[in-house]
Amino acid sequence: MSSAKQPSLFESEPALPEGCKYRAELISAEEERHLLGQIEKLPFKDFEFQGFVGKRRVVSFGWRYDFKDRELQKAEDIPPFLLPLRDQAAKFANLKPDDFGHILVTEYGPGAAIGWHKDKAMFDQVVGLSLLASCRFRFRRQRDDGKWDRAEFIAQPRSAYLLSGPSRTQWEHSIPPVEHLRYSITLRSFMEKQLTRAKRLRPIPHEYARDDVVVGLPWQSPGSARA
Repeated sequence: MSSAKQPSLFESEPALPEGCKYRAELISAEEERHLLGQIEKLPFKDFEFQGFVGKRRVVSFGWRYDFKDRELQKAEDIPPFLLPLRDQAAKFANLKPDDFGHILVTEYGPGAAIGWHKDKAMFDQVVGLSLLASCRFRFRRQRDDGKWDRAEFIAQPRSAYLLSGPSRTQWEHSIPPVEHLRYSITLRSFMEKQLTRAKRLRPIPHEYARDDVVVGLPWQSPGSARA
């Protein structure tokens, strides 16, 4: 039986896994326009993983995950234009702004998707903000009988979601191909031990980090999204 919260006859919000929270209009339309104006200037690069090239493009700040060395590496500092959003995300997640040591900005062109995955185990709480266009945000978790518990919501522009607890550690999530250009800003806090270890790592030499930190299942291209 699914542990996703079951809706009542009087609830309009979708049933979500334990630890997931959704908020419409976390930021205003004016704040969204300002963010998009700055995001368009970022040096995006195609997401690559083990020879696969996804349709989405990414830029990381604070820290990045190096798939070759399988470790965190220091990235460019979080730019000033993202700091007010980090404050809002921290309030939404009941954390301190500095707890979000990693920010990933992703560009989803039409047809771009992300396959089923969980975020790396080094990360703790995750807040994601949608910009410009909506998407379906899907969850699944396999039961002992081999069947799947499923849930989903529509991430509208300017909305935010929080993944914590079981929704972060037990459930996979994915985004099927989007119809229109969409941007997302993902903020992640770290498990304390992982960040302490990461702080001993060398900084990367180039201007911006350009790797994603979440991947689909091993046999999937990052641009795929199996139902």
